[in-house]
Formats: sequence, C-alpha cells, structure tokens
Amino acid sequence: MSVDTEAALAQPLPPALEQAQSLAAEANLPYAGGVTPPVAWDLVQRQQALLVDVRSGEERKFVGHVEGSLHVPWATGTALTRNPRFVRELEAKVGGKQAVVLLLCRSGKRSALAAEAAAKAGFTHVFNVLEGFEGELDARQQRGHADGWRFRGLPWVQD
Repeated sequence: MSVDTEAALAQPLPPALEQAQSLAAEANLPYAGGVTPPVAWDLVQRQQALLVDVRSGEERKFVGHVEGSLHVPWATGTALTRNPRFVRELEAKVGGKQAVVLLLCRSGKRSALAAEAAAKAGFTHVFNVLEGFEGELDARQQRGHADGWRFRGLPWVQD
C-alpha cells in the first residue's frame, strides 16, 4: 500500500465518508465521523483516504500495525503521555488540514479524541476508525475476539 497524499487531497469525499459525516452531524459528534475497519481499508486501498495510526510506537511495535500507515502518536511511552505536538505533526504528515484522514488506535477511543482535537484545529475530513486495531474488551477482559481491524481479517504486520 502506498501513501498518496495528493490523491487523498484531490478527490471529492467518497460516499461512505459522506454518510459517516451525515451520521456524525446528526449525533452532534465534534469531528467528521467514524467508519468500520473494512470501510477504512477499502478507502485506503482506493487511495481515497490516508490511514494514520495514533497509537504509541511501543503499541505498534509489539502489537502490530497496518503496513504503510502513517504514524502520529496521540500519546507516547508506556505511560501514554499526551503528545502536545499531535495536531502539528498530523498536519505535516498528511499534507494539510484538507486531507481525508482515517485515525486508528487500539479500540477507537483515543482516535476519537484525536479526531476531535484535529477538528478543533481546523481539519475538515478527519474520521475515526471504529473498533480500532484490537477491538473492545470482551467478557474475559480480552481484545480481538469480537471486533477490530485484526479480528476482521484485514492486513497487518508484526515487527
């Protein structure tokens, strides 16, 4: 998968993202909306959006990541200290605040916070990847058994 910033900037918003944006407006979300992992992967494959992993470097290394995704940590280190440069780093990596961006974290919670911060900073098309990379905790307090990028069988690599 190649990251093509110009392609993600130059095209109209895909129908799946228009729908997500409409649902987000109805729900009064403070960011553009959310999409499921399969929809996110389809958009990335079609070069209609850029995938940005907002997990820490440690999470990416030890849990796995989507090959070719951009990395801008929302928080860093094992203590997950908030990255004060997140918005500036995101803008630099994706090529501007008009880019169509999909944010991915472990379960979809930190990426929602990151999407909200990006929207407040003037990004117009930043979406959350619902379910995240590993998914929600199940009844046994484990991830990856009900939802998430990996559970859905989408491509990823392990360092």
